[in-house]
Amino acid sequence: MTEQPTPPEDTPGFNAETPHATPERPISDIARRALLEAAERRAAEDAAVLSPEHGGPRGPEPTRYGDWEKKGLAVDF
Repeated sequence: MTEQPTPPEDTPGFNAETPHATPERPISDIARRALLEAAERRAAEDAAVLSPEHGGPRGPEPTRYGDWEKKGLAVDF
Protein backbone atom coordinates (compact mmCIF):
# COMPACT_ATOMS: atom_id res chain seq x y z
CA MET A 1 0.00 0.00 0.00
CA THR A 2 1.15 3.50 -0.73
CA GLU A 3 0.47 6.87 0.80
CA GLN A 4 -0.45 8.44 -2.54
CA PRO A 5 -3.10 7.05 -4.91
CA THR A 6 -2.07 6.16 -8.42
CA PRO A 7 -2.67 9.18 -10.69
CA PRO A 8 -5.13 8.60 -13.55
CA GLU A 9 -3.71 8.18 -17.02
CA ASP A 10 -3.86 11.20 -19.29
CA THR A 11 -4.37 9.10 -22.40
CA PRO A 12 -7.70 9.54 -24.18
CA GLY A 13 -10.21 6.71 -24.03
CA PHE A 14 -11.36 4.53 -26.89
CA ASN A 15 -13.18 6.69 -29.48
CA ALA A 16 -12.78 9.78 -27.33
CA GLU A 17 -14.08 12.09 -30.09
CA THR A 18 -17.33 10.11 -30.37
CA PRO A 19 -20.22 10.96 -28.02
CA HIS A 20 -21.50 8.22 -25.70
CA ALA A 21 -18.30 6.15 -26.05
CA THR A 22 -16.52 5.10 -22.89
CA PRO A 23 -13.72 2.64 -22.24
CA GLU A 24 -16.32 0.37 -20.63
CA ARG A 25 -18.68 0.75 -23.60
CA PRO A 26 -16.66 1.12 -26.80
CA ILE A 27 -18.34 1.88 -30.11
CA SER A 28 -17.58 -0.08 -33.27
CA ASP A 29 -15.95 1.63 -36.25
CA ILE A 30 -19.17 1.49 -38.27
CA ALA A 31 -21.21 3.05 -35.47
CA ARG A 32 -18.52 5.69 -34.90
CA ARG A 33 -18.57 6.67 -38.60
CA ALA A 34 -22.38 6.83 -38.59
CA LEU A 35 -22.40 9.09 -35.52
CA LEU A 36 -19.75 11.39 -36.99
CA GLU A 37 -21.61 11.62 -40.33
CA ALA A 38 -24.86 12.41 -38.50
CA ALA A 39 -23.11 15.14 -36.51
CA GLU A 40 -21.76 16.63 -39.75
CA ARG A 41 -25.26 16.59 -41.30
CA ARG A 42 -26.75 18.30 -38.24
CA ALA A 43 -24.02 20.96 -38.34
CA ALA A 44 -24.70 21.55 -42.05
CA GLU A 45 -28.45 21.91 -41.39
CA ASP A 46 -27.80 24.41 -38.61
CA ALA A 47 -25.48 26.40 -40.87
CA ALA A 48 -28.00 26.57 -43.74
CA VAL A 49 -29.38 30.07 -44.15
CA LEU A 50 -33.03 30.30 -45.14
CA SER A 51 -34.12 33.03 -47.54
CA PRO A 52 -36.76 35.44 -46.24
CA GLU A 53 -40.39 34.79 -47.16
CA HIS A 54 -41.85 37.27 -49.67
CA GLY A 55 -45.45 38.27 -49.04
CA GLY A 56 -45.68 36.28 -45.83
CA PRO A 57 -47.28 37.40 -42.59
CA ARG A 58 -45.59 40.13 -40.63
CA GLY A 59 -44.79 39.18 -37.07
CA PRO A 60 -45.16 35.75 -35.51
CA GLU A 61 -46.24 32.74 -37.55
CA PRO A 62 -50.09 32.70 -37.53
CA THR A 63 -50.44 28.92 -37.62
CA ARG A 64 -48.22 28.60 -34.58
CA TYR A 65 -49.89 31.28 -32.48
CA GLY A 66 -53.49 30.82 -33.68
CA ASP A 67 -53.85 34.35 -35.11
CA TRP A 68 -55.58 33.63 -38.43
CA GLU A 69 -56.78 37.16 -39.04
CA LYS A 70 -55.28 39.84 -41.26
CA LYS A 71 -56.67 43.39 -41.27
CA GLY A 72 -59.89 42.20 -39.67
CA LEU A 73 -60.52 39.41 -42.20
CA ALA A 74 -60.34 35.80 -41.07
CA VAL A 75 -58.10 33.61 -43.17
CA ASP A 76 -59.07 29.97 -43.70
CA PHE A 77 -56.25 27.60 -44.48
